[in-house]
Amino acid sequence: MEGKSEKPRKEKIPRQPMPEQDPRERIGNFEEVPRGYAPETAILEARRCIQCKKPTCMDGCPVDVKIPEFIKQIAEGDFLGAARTLKETNSLPAVCGRVCPQEDQCEKTCILGKKGAPVAIGRLERFAADYERESGAVAIPEIAPPNGKKVAVVGSGPSGLTIAGDLVKLGYDITVFEALHKAGGVLVYGIPEFRLPKAIVEAEVDYLRKLGVKIVVNAVVGRLKTVDDLFAEGFDAVYIAVGAGAPVFMDIPGENLSGVYSANEYLTRSNLMKAYRFPEYDTPIVRGRNVAVIGGGNVAMDSVRTALRLGAENARIIYRRSEVEMPARKEEVHHAKEEGVQFHLLTNPVEYLGEGGWVKGVKCLRMELGAPDASGRRSPVPVAGSEFVIEADTVVVAVGTMANPIVPATTPGLETNRRGYIITKGESGETSRPGVYAGGDIVTGSATVILAMGAGRKAAQAIHRRLSGDDPKA
Repeated sequence: MEGKSEKPRKEKIPRQPMPEQDPRERIGNFEEVPRGYAPETAILEARRCIQCKKPTCMDGCPVDVKIPEFIKQIAEGDFLGAARTLKETNSLPAVCGRVCPQEDQCEKTCILGKKGAPVAIGRLERFAADYERESGAVAIPEIAPPNGKKVAVVGSGPSGLTIAGDLVKLGYDITVFEALHKAGGVLVYGIPEFRLPKAIVEAEVDYLRKLGVKIVVNAVVGRLKTVDDLFAEGFDAVYIAVGAGAPVFMDIPGENLSGVYSANEYLTRSNLMKAYRFPEYDTPIVRGRNVAVIGGGNVAMDSVRTALRLGAENARIIYRRSEVEMPARKEEVHHAKEEGVQFHLLTNPVEYLGEGGWVKGVKCLRMELGAPDASGRRSPVPVAGSEFVIEADTVVVAVGTMANPIVPATTPGLETNRRGYIITKGESGETSRPGVYAGGDIVTGSATVILAMGAGRKAAQAIHRRLSGDDPKA
């Protein structure tokens, strides 16, 4: 009888809320907003998992995390065991627990979500990873003996770090080349401190170093050396994971006015160059009173919430569709609203107005939604005669990015599509150049951290098959 009563008891436990920093306090600092579960809360949340015989949650995970297994370990109080289970397939669990869109992936397919709230898989992942790090008991897994093969990874974002972790454990000599002065790629230059603390990324990178991964910073492949140079230096394969970091603008009048930033520049100055601490750090950033951010994705939310923390009196999102079509995570939109961000929806900029060379306002048109476009989102249509002006002394354009062109342009025989993204053969990451693989945003265009990591895992398997002689095409 005891076994029969256990299942309903689990289902009656409500989803445990995440403690958060008060909105009135957090807009004045760059500290992390969610505070993380306490051990007793994590155990309670983990007990909600009904341990399905066919765990559909795993179907939604691009890196094949053993979700029921690590959650069961948390429920039993084996927090270190849970962290080690996570790291069997995920080299960056503390990152993924914070920035993965779990609501559209593992939690979306959780059985409990059909009648109520799904298990908080992401929050539990974060808890286990944080517990291991804070306990000082980070375990180094067994590493295969050196196999004499060398692999170069170009870019230290989520895809590059993932493939490095997977291959080093198989005995490969791995060197990661990073163009900037800190490893982490978009994890450090693109995501603000209040959403993903730099110390978390540094700890994950240090873990990879302990596994044996060599990381070379300030190394712009395509400028200091090329992919051909890497092969000449003795590397047996090269994985390109340089992302899609080239900024995109809207090509409207006034874009050259001072005070108009791409989101790439705005967030990099603030995150990586510590411009928010000027003059202590000598990379200045405009501290606008009236900041307008163009776009509705996670990068737009990161930018507008950064502007608030830099002292903006009015921080506004200008987005040409409605909130229903907004691609940002619901949690990020919710946090932005709590913090006082103003949303101008169904609104499209048509010109930036200036005075003395500096932006002073954004001329906009009201929009209405028409038929769905190719992505399935309803296309915005201008409302005639609806022009109006939004005051702005700083504008951040967050409408997307383009492929980083440097490596493809300096690698003969590397096939790209018309938008500059590298073409690969299926999920293996194999490119038109023998021995050259690619993955992440440089292949797919701007996507999520976890999808880039998934590409890294699949490419690691393909490279291992080729270099170990298991691939008949090699």
